[in-house]
Amino acid sequence: MKKRTKIIIIAAMVLLLGVTGYLNVMLNKSISKVDDGSTTTSSYFQTYRTDRESTRDQEMLYYDAIIASESSTEEAIKNAENAKLALIEQMEQELVVEGLIKSKGFEDCVVTISDANVNAVVKASELSSTQVAQIVEIIQSQLATSIENIKIIPVE
Repeated sequence: MKKRTKIIIIAAMVLLLGVTGYLNVMLNKSISKVDDGSTTTSSYFQTYRTDRESTRDQEMLYYDAIIASESSTEEAIKNAENAKLALIEQMEQELVVEGLIKSKGFEDCVVTISDANVNAVVKASELSSTQVAQIVEIIQSQLATSIENIKIIPVE
């Protein structure tokens, strides 16, 4: 019975991954088509957010499957719970930092946090030193990271 449960869980995860990939391709095609045939910056941000959300949904399903599995060891369950909590915390931090950057007058931005770096992609043709300083200050105050680990990328 345990082996059958594992197979069902894995099959469901593969099916969900396939559906997510299909929907991602379809959404990307519909978003990237603009009347003049070019892509827009806002579609970049929308596409990135959609991709990030679908990837994280898959990660959450993976962690939930480990936690719910009867065959998982206590250590595996604990590791999955810790990883899930860390992912949730990272998602909250990115959301807060994105909101604070937008509050400074930027039209849109996407922030990614990894163990070593923080990347901020901001909708702007170029950034003044004052704007860069504002973004760096927000990131440092919210994430307690050093300036060497911050990368700010303007996207038009």
